[in-house]
Amino acid sequence: MKITEQIKQPILQEMELFEKKFHESMSSKVALLNRITYYIVNRKGKQMRPMFVFLTAKMISSGTVNERTYRGASVIELIHTATLVHDDVVDDSNKRRGFFSINALWKNKIAVLVGDYLLSKGLLLSIDNGDFDLLKIISVAVREMSEGELLQIEKARRLDITEEVYYEIIRQKTATLIAACCSLGACSVDPDSEHVEKMRKFGELIGMAFQIKDDLFDYTDDAIGKPTGIDIKEQKMTLPLIHVLNTCTKDEKKWLINSIKNHNKDKKRVKQVIAFVKEHKGLDYAEKKMVEFQQEALMLLSDYTSSPYKDALTLMVNYVIDRKI
Repeated sequence: MKITEQIKQPILQEMELFEKKFHESMSSKVALLNRITYYIVNRKGKQMRPMFVFLTAKMISSGTVNERTYRGASVIELIHTATLVHDDVVDDSNKRRGFFSINALWKNKIAVLVGDYLLSKGLLLSIDNGDFDLLKIISVAVREMSEGELLQIEKARRLDITEEVYYEIIRQKTATLIAACCSLGACSVDPDSEHVEKMRKFGELIGMAFQIKDDLFDYTDDAIGKPTGIDIKEQKMTLPLIHVLNTCTKDEKKWLINSIKNHNKDKKRVKQVIAFVKEHKGLDYAEKKMVEFQQEALMLLSDYTSSPYKDALTLMVNYVIDRKI
């Protein structure tokens, strides 16, 4: 059994019902919109985000969920999907998980409007049901994701990212959404409890480890998700590179920055940069940091009593850093 299937095991019924509710939450009177949302639903990914919502909710409440939990999972998936649709427009990307993106099939204008529609559907799902505490968690996540993207763009132009700034970027860009999933799960079954903040922190730590793992894929040939060296070509400053820039000599730093700024399309030069980062222990350092975040997340779980949901979350934390894609 695949790891993702194992993780899903204790919440199989919830996930099945969630899919129905999620599809309903997208419905519209406009036929074109329904065609597009049908396309989105049928090309879903691993659905890690709703899984986080249900597993945290069930771990905290000794195995029960309620309508708020389903709404929380739907809202996070609606907003996540909206950001992906918009990202594909911004990145001019024609593919998403091997399928054509919305903008590739229906053009940019429609894709932007669909993203806006999904965003508003998510917000209204919370407002119409008076889930203002859940709405606040989501809204903070959306704000932080936007800030993280803009911070990265601002810093990438100057290539002067410190490790602290890098952590802030990935905390906002990636970790904040996983943090929102976990705090949503907790808040849906036990609002105003200490679990809400604890699970938010737990999700944030997993998100940090997840993003560092993604950065490491850029230096390995075994990743199926994206070609090697793509971050360097796009002038993205990732942890292995930042560490090496901060520890190499002045001349080496000059060569590295020149390579990334002016020779990032030169395949041979990109290969040299990758080899240099590997030689100077950039990957070892990033892996060490990734494991630190993972261990911290596991420590937070250790406070909870043993259950299939806690086991599944532990599997999830380990899967984040062991995955091959």
